[in-house]
Amino acid sequence: MGEAPGMAVAAAPNGVARFVDRTLATARHGPRGTALRVGAMAVAAVAAAWIHRLNDPGVLCPLRALTGIPCPLCGGTTVFIELGSGHPVRALLANPVALLGAVGIAVAPLGVGGRWWALDPRTRAWVLGTALVGAEIWQLARFGLLVN
Repeated sequence: MGEAPGMAVAAAPNGVARFVDRTLATARHGPRGTALRVGAMAVAAVAAAWIHRLNDPGVLCPLRALTGIPCPLCGGTTVFIELGSGHPVRALLANPVALLGAVGIAVAPLGVGGRWWALDPRTRAWVLGTALVGAEIWQLARFGLLVN
């Protein structure tokens, strides 16, 4: 029975750790999981909008900052800033793929995530590749780089 010298005994999780564990487990399944994810995204969106209003950090995309060419995910932060500011149409126009991806992550506990992972890996790669190409074309058009 005694402990070996230098061996620590793992402490039982405290109340906060148990709460976090239960919350994370709940966020994986069903309507409550979707509600938790949407709530977390809403808090993040409002916080991003608030921070942006107080101190605009400028261009966050390294590719765009260095080359002037937007990446397919450019506008992702703007999506959340616009949603947090109450402008869903502006969010959609900033990057439809990022917005749809956020919606997909939010509703994954309702079974959408299981359907996604049930797809053939080549099908998933094709869908993601097509989405990224479409997003890049959208960003190039959005920034006026497709027109001479």
